[in-house]
Amino acid sequence: MEAYAIHKNALIKPRLARMTMDLIRGKDVETARGILENTNTKASRLILKVLNSAVANAVNNNGANESELRISECYINPGPVYKRIKFASRGNVDRHDKRSSHITVKVTDDAKGVK
Repeated sequence: MEAYAIHKNALIKPRLARMTMDLIRGKDVETARGILENTNTKASRLILKVLNSAVANAVNNNGANESELRISECYINPGPVYKRIKFASRGNVDRHDKRSSHITVKVTDDAKGVK
């Protein structure tokens, strides 16, 4: 059985979040939790919340055993970009883009379903 969780519009750049996501891809849930808890980044905290939500969805909705779950898919998609301006010298304006991400984590209890 497969369960997933999505965090939309997370305020983190997709490129930064993908570096942390690559560490847990294809691992079992307990190993992934250990990696994320010992990685001191904003991305690891956000991904850990989504992973815990996906595991809770699998246990509560599908009746899966938590010790058998593995991460089948996990990816980061770019979200909306918030454009902000900052006033600079000589009457100029600098534009800053605040990038956001959509974080998706899918877990499964099948060994075949892991990509």
